[in-house]
Amino acid sequence: MDKATFQSTFVDELIGDPSMVNRSRQVRGACYSKVTPTPGSKPELLSYSPRLAEYLGIDRDWLASPQAAAVLTGNALLPGMNPYAMCYGGHQFGSWAGQLGDGRAINLGEWIAPDQSRWTWQLKGSGKTPYSRFGDGLAVLRSSLREFLCSEAMHFLGVPTTRALSLTTSGDWVTRDMFYDGNPRREPGAVVCRIAPSFIRFGNFQILSAQQNRELLQQLVDYTLRYYFPELGSPSIETYEHWFREVCERTAKMIVAWMRVGFVHGVMNTDNMSIHCLTIDYGPYGWIDNYDPDWTPNTTDAEGRRYCFGNQPQIAQWNLVQLANALYPLFDATEPLQRGLDAYLEVLTRESSNMHASKLGLLPTEAVEAIWQDLESWLPAADIDMTIFFRQLPSAAIGIVPDAIDAKCVLSWIGHALYDANALSDATMSWMIAWIRSYIACVRTQNRPDQERAIEMNCTNPKYVLRNYMAQQAIDAAEQGDLSELQVLLQLLEKPYDEQPEYERYFAKRPEWARNRAGCSMLSCSS
Repeated sequence: MDKATFQSTFVDELIGDPSMVNRSRQVRGACYSKVTPTPGSKPELLSYSPRLAEYLGIDRDWLASPQAAAVLTGNALLPGMNPYAMCYGGHQFGSWAGQLGDGRAINLGEWIAPDQSRWTWQLKGSGKTPYSRFGDGLAVLRSSLREFLCSEAMHFLGVPTTRALSLTTSGDWVTRDMFYDGNPRREPGAVVCRIAPSFIRFGNFQILSAQQNRELLQQLVDYTLRYYFPELGSPSIETYEHWFREVCERTAKMIVAWMRVGFVHGVMNTDNMSIHCLTIDYGPYGWIDNYDPDWTPNTTDAEGRRYCFGNQPQIAQWNLVQLANALYPLFDATEPLQRGLDAYLEVLTRESSNMHASKLGLLPTEAVEAIWQDLESWLPAADIDMTIFFRQLPSAAIGIVPDAIDAKCVLSWIGHALYDANALSDATMSWMIAWIRSYIACVRTQNRPDQERAIEMNCTNPKYVLRNYMAQQAIDAAEQGDLSELQVLLQLLEKPYDEQPEYERYFAKRPEWARNRAGCSMLSCSS
């Protein structure tokens, strides 16, 4: 790694902040500010992603070295690294927040993988930047471990996402008030090395548009096209339209992937939307346990539930409208941008129908979509675990005559997914029986072999997801110096669709003790 050379095209080709003063301030007419990470007193590597390291061509011996711990915590730089924090703005909870920027993230440079793909390394929790506002730019083990695990879990689920190469501790204590309720405590400081093609967000374009800096806005768009969308052609008005449409379509596919696995981002502000259409910024995220479209894991969103599970498709559309508004100065016309927004809805509708059908093991038809709508109408009333329900559904249509289905049959198939079978009302049970009868009847009309159907369902519906209580158990252990649960989860989540009988204990509903516990039910943006 001493001979490895990073590139820094973002710094080299775009206009930066002329000031080197590292204090919170407003920055105008710049895409970034150069900064130096804050060194930790005793950097230590806790864990890394073996699969990602292998793909990037990073030697495992280097990862085990003191130099790696230093670089991945912010204590040292490798040749070619040119650290900087990005300037961007954004809408937070629907309101324009003005300048935001990388308040606790520092980009190190761009690594060229063996397949010649370009990957930016970013340290999250590595110290103060001009965009830190009132914060210290640091992160704690609790939030860093959650991001490290979730990044890799989402990748192996097949969801577009940023990746996480490593998790390190700084050796320092950081004070955080987890729920902003006047109860701060000291926690171990930590850093995640995040990996993505780039960390350009919708907000990077928004801030330049808000500053009415059309020239720099166009430079940033052209840079993004050259390095990350070269297949669309040289920059031009026509290419801009194709690019925006591509972003809209990819965003729709990402959202459908979230909905497929039951993931809730928790804070879909426009500054948390990647221009690469990757899931980015894992803060108060969660997977829904009992199926509830209104559930949000974010305490800040508890009242309005703007970012709840069921709202995610429409919020992504709203965010794309804000991106379109930011890009409008390059077009001076709404029609090209509207065509991109229309494409979002077209792709979202098509991909959602295909996803619904795959989760049910059926071929997509209007009748199947109607069956899905009926399913969604009774799932919340049943207080049923989404992940377990869909994983067990393949067995519900093997050698069964629809008219023979009764409450006993239903409970034998999906009873394990119910949080309280005794609490089911007669009306809900009747609803469930009627739905399963119609579902099995549809299965029979499509005449697909049971094995083929089950394989498709089990490749669509994961058996294992990173439930909040699982992450919290790993955090509790790690804060006591025990990394065994972290390593188990990292290994388990590499194969979320496999049976993995040695980890069967993780195929379970959220335990009752976790229903209202901090970190297991709702979390804050500090989480």
